[in-house]
Amino acid sequence: MRPTRATVLLTAGLVTLFGAPAAAAAETPASLYVNNQDGSNCSDSGSGTQAVPYCTISAAAKAVRPGQTVQIKPGKRYDEALTIDRSGEPGKPITLVAEGRDQIGLPARVSLGESAVTVSGASHVVLRGLATSGPVRVGGSTDVELDWMDLEGDDDVVVGDASADVRLTRSEVNGVRIEGGTRGTLLGRNFIDSTTATLVTAVDAPGTVVTNNTFLLDCVAALSLSGASTGSAVFNNVIYPVDFTPCASGSAHTGIVVSESAAAGTRADSNLLVDGGTSQLNAYNWAGTAYETAATFRAATGQGAHDIVTPSAPGTIHGDQGSMAVDSGDPTAPGVLPSDNRFFPTADDPSVPNTGKDGGFIDRGARETQDDLRGVSMQLDPAWAPAGTTVTAKAFPSSTWPAALTYHYDFGDGTAPVVTKERSAAHAYGKPGDYVVNVTAVNGVGKKVSAEPQTTKVTAPGPLTAGFTATPVLPTSDSPIGNGAPLTMSFDPRPATAAPWPVTDVYVDFGDGSYDHSDHMDRAYRHTYSQPGDYTVTFTLYDSKSGTSKVSRNVRVDYAASGYVATEPFRLLDTRTTNTPVQGGYAQSVALPIGTRVLGHELSGSMASAVLNVTVTGATEDTHLSVWPAGQPRPVTSNVNVKAGGTSSNTVTVPVGADGKVAAQLNSGRASLIVDFVGYYQPNIGERFSPVTPTRVVDTRTAGGALGGGQTRTVKVAGVNGVPADATAVALNLTGTGATEQAHVIAYPDPAKRPATSNLNVEPGKDKSNQAIVPVGPNGTITLFTNSGSTHLVVDAVGYYGKDGKALFTPVVPKRLADTRTTGKLAPGATATVAGLPANAVGAVLNVTATETTGPGFLTVHGFGTPRTDASSLNTLPGLTVPNHVTTPVGDGKVSVFNSWGGSNHVITDLLGYFTQS
Repeated sequence: MRPTRATVLLTAGLVTLFGAPAAAAAETPASLYVNNQDGSNCSDSGSGTQAVPYCTISAAAKAVRPGQTVQIKPGKRYDEALTIDRSGEPGKPITLVAEGRDQIGLPARVSLGESAVTVSGASHVVLRGLATSGPVRVGGSTDVELDWMDLEGDDDVVVGDASADVRLTRSEVNGVRIEGGTRGTLLGRNFIDSTTATLVTAVDAPGTVVTNNTFLLDCVAALSLSGASTGSAVFNNVIYPVDFTPCASGSAHTGIVVSESAAAGTRADSNLLVDGGTSQLNAYNWAGTAYETAATFRAATGQGAHDIVTPSAPGTIHGDQGSMAVDSGDPTAPGVLPSDNRFFPTADDPSVPNTGKDGGFIDRGARETQDDLRGVSMQLDPAWAPAGTTVTAKAFPSSTWPAALTYHYDFGDGTAPVVTKERSAAHAYGKPGDYVVNVTAVNGVGKKVSAEPQTTKVTAPGPLTAGFTATPVLPTSDSPIGNGAPLTMSFDPRPATAAPWPVTDVYVDFGDGSYDHSDHMDRAYRHTYSQPGDYTVTFTLYDSKSGTSKVSRNVRVDYAASGYVATEPFRLLDTRTTNTPVQGGYAQSVALPIGTRVLGHELSGSMASAVLNVTVTGATEDTHLSVWPAGQPRPVTSNVNVKAGGTSSNTVTVPVGADGKVAAQLNSGRASLIVDFVGYYQPNIGERFSPVTPTRVVDTRTAGGALGGGQTRTVKVAGVNGVPADATAVALNLTGTGATEQAHVIAYPDPAKRPATSNLNVEPGKDKSNQAIVPVGPNGTITLFTNSGSTHLVVDAVGYYGKDGKALFTPVVPKRLADTRTTGKLAPGATATVAGLPANAVGAVLNVTATETTGPGFLTVHGFGTPRTDASSLNTLPGLTVPNHVTTPVGDGKVSVFNSWGGSNHVITDLLGYFTQS
């Protein structure tokens, strides 16, 4: 008796009140697991859990209980004969099934190789997704389902020994034999293929049902019912020749054979038989009489009222569009399944008349023709409009049966989706916003595809009013690939523009003679300026309703604050090796190692300024050299001063030009130019700088003695004198004195890797200085080397770079801050104040030059308002113009320059950049 609703609710209430019996809830798991894959931790002596599955299917088959499912992991072959001799219960079958799905989404199959599969004396059994080329037999069994099987061995699938209610469905087989008093066998939605023997033979098998199968045969019979196979049914099948060549003499394709003893109560209809145009198809042999056409068969037997016998039927095997099999079967036939050989549901092709029984639309054969619904796209019109405007969404399906589709339009504003058979839907938005619109197309069997969502911009009504934001574009990595050039700006009209209708044209004037244009307002406009400064940037906008608006404003473009990246020094340029000295009045272009430009020295593609050691030698007359960013006007500043025939060097910190180069030019004469790369600054990477009060690190005049030619000396620079042990680089002032001959000095980090560069050129009778930024080597040391003669060295620390550094460096185009030649000499013992630095600067990088010196001495640069130390910034000599790169603390936007008691000097101070805390 079927329970009433009240009984069910009462039972549920009792279970809720008292709880389910504990043993029933825990005794029998729903699934057992089989997995023979490597690393599966399987064991046939276990209990078949997911953690410890069985290794063989047979072990699970011996343990499975009614209502349980054996989940078999596909992949590795199971070489084992499988026998099922255990039974389930009505409504609680034992089920063995391949786990998961294959690569194209169909249920998976597991391979048993050539092993036999036997179901013997069992009932209520389901086998799904097994593949074997060995023999398969069902004997003495009841209510057995073989589904989604691949059974294409040489032997027929045999169902016998008085079995009952055996179902072979959605499978591929080479032949089936039903015998031995077996009753009620169903063959449905199978592909059955053989070239050597009758495909399906039923002997003494009453009630056999053969529905919606595809037979592929070669001069053999498709189906034979004989003996006591009465009351059988043959419906909706496709019988098709594998080869369209004529059969040998005496043989022919045979469709359906029903012996006289099996004809009683047996029915056949809605079958499609194809003879390949050879006229050798004996479509029917019924009760001993052959019939070549459906008409003669129907006239003689009353059967086959909807059968089709035809010379050809293209596309029939796989249920292709336009096939005679489409929508022409009998949906009421015995044994009809709701899905086809690939588990696709019965579908109605709207392009084909429904000629099946009672207007039904099931296809004949194993396959059901489907709508190939591949996707859908969408168009919004307009996609940008003021609130209250009607927006139309139109769908463009990719479908075989577009007329059968239903569309669900979601306009993204919380209103109910519009469901319609129409390919378009209209909607008016009530308030401004960006709304995500989508459409989903659904075909007749429930398959869904959705378009790529699109955003409609709903705006406030009003006039077009242009605006824009201006943002510096800063690099985020030091990768050699890609380039984030300094002085790059991003101008974006989208956040600041009120545009009720779509903007159709955007014109940008960057204020430096460069322009950009696009026909949509869908992006920011990026531009790299050649030099810092104030630029008037103008945006002119036009919209789809002929509206226009223009906006202009001043934009300040400057270099960004940067961290320092120390590199191993290497030589970039030496005109002596190419015999191409630089000429006065002509700029020499120097390509910096940006990105992959210099082989073996691949550095960041986004460096903002470079630190170089620049040497001028062999000058034909007294002259000076200026270095500045390429592409910019030459500044009035200088970096290196050299006497005729002499050699002079200086450290130079210079911004990178827009083309990744710097320019160097002699004021007059001719000389050789040597450029060594020391390191670089870049936003968002590198180390911060902390200035320190100039502190003496080493003075060989008081400790260790002069450094001899070809010798090295290791000096501790980190972990002492206020420089932390984890500093990555130190800023030093190097002074050479008492040199016995002309030579050069190198300061470098690794004593085992001396670079082919130089930091200081020394001469007999002259004290010469140069500042160097040197990476810290092993144990917080650097190494000093001179190539010939001997010289005393004085080394003063002026700052360091490291993870606890305090300030970032902002480069500037070289700028003159002070020149005493216009205000009067700096007397011995006097201090000059140099202003013009930002008030928040904590340090500065300067080029300080002493000229017209009346006596030997030195200059010391220090922060304004701070005590002066004994360290020197540069050494002065009569008759020489001496420059030096100076890094110094800053106080209140100023620095102090002290002149020693040696003699009066003119002092020229040029700004190269400054440090600020942030």
